[in-house]
Amino acid sequence: MTTLGSASADPGELDTGRLEVGETRDGTPIGLPVAVVNGAESGETLYIQAASDGDELNGVGVVNRVVPQLDPQELSGQVLVTGVTNWHAYQVAEHRNPIDDTKLNRAFPGNPDGSSSERIAHAVFDAATRADYVLDLHQGSTSRMINEVRVRCGRHHRMHRESLELAKVFGCGHILDQKGPEGQLARAAPDEGIPTVDPELGGCVGWDEESIEYGVEGVFNVLRYYGFLDGDVETEPQTRATGFDRYGSPTGGLVRFQKDLGDEVSRGDVLFRVTDVFGQLKAEVTADSDGVFWRSRRLPQVASGEYVCSVGTNVSTY
Repeated sequence: MTTLGSASADPGELDTGRLEVGETRDGTPIGLPVAVVNGAESGETLYIQAASDGDELNGVGVVNRVVPQLDPQELSGQVLVTGVTNWHAYQVAEHRNPIDDTKLNRAFPGNPDGSSSERIAHAVFDAATRADYVLDLHQGSTSRMINEVRVRCGRHHRMHRESLELAKVFGCGHILDQKGPEGQLARAAPDEGIPTVDPELGGCVGWDEESIEYGVEGVFNVLRYYGFLDGDVETEPQTRATGFDRYGSPTGGLVRFQKDLGDEVSRGDVLFRVTDVFGQLKAEVTADSDGVFWRSRRLPQVASGEYVCSVGTNVSTY
């Protein structure tokens, strides 16, 4: 029998339940929605979680579509799923946990006696470290971003090769291979010997069906490639960036982008122009390096110094 919180499934069964992670301000228990899919045949374990950031909903869309398609009678091994990880932020459609003003994906591996976010991180990290592979489903918050997968353990980590392979198998087409901040699940789980990636499924307000479909296909690629399900997966070359340049606006005004997401960028290319409200040019920002136009803000209005866009750099084919 395989369990996660109150979800419990014998071989060949699927069950859903709740993983308790604390209480609300009136003492009501908080339970994250979890699922266990226990295959009829023995095998490895895959852990999937979504909405570590409360406004990143494309991962929830992936879980919403993947779990009903999983037939435990056809599965070898187990799939453990946390459908909504940052419970407090999800309830109010915010990025950070409003109870402790913390970005949950900076709190791993967590602390059972710590803050609200640390307690949540500890509970789901315990589930993640039971797995052989981990998918932490994200998106570029509410900004615009290409569909990509992030390898965050760093290129000198002992689990880098395995995590990079997992990213390629997921197969969004773009990989950001750059060591992430401390406290990310995709940094903490490899320290426990578990290949882990952070698929960033586009960026939108609400959810985006195209990005969700990338995520659904990616999960099934992983399930087939690693033997959870029958079927072959042919990995395709990915565009891999190991650097990430961020650009802010030198002045206030309205942004007009000169590049689209996914476009190749050469050093000196104009990335965006800033005009005043009457269309008069105030500033022009060019690329410092060759790369790929990776991410951009959604709203056109900017203040001086405010974030505008990012370019993936040190690009190669992997």
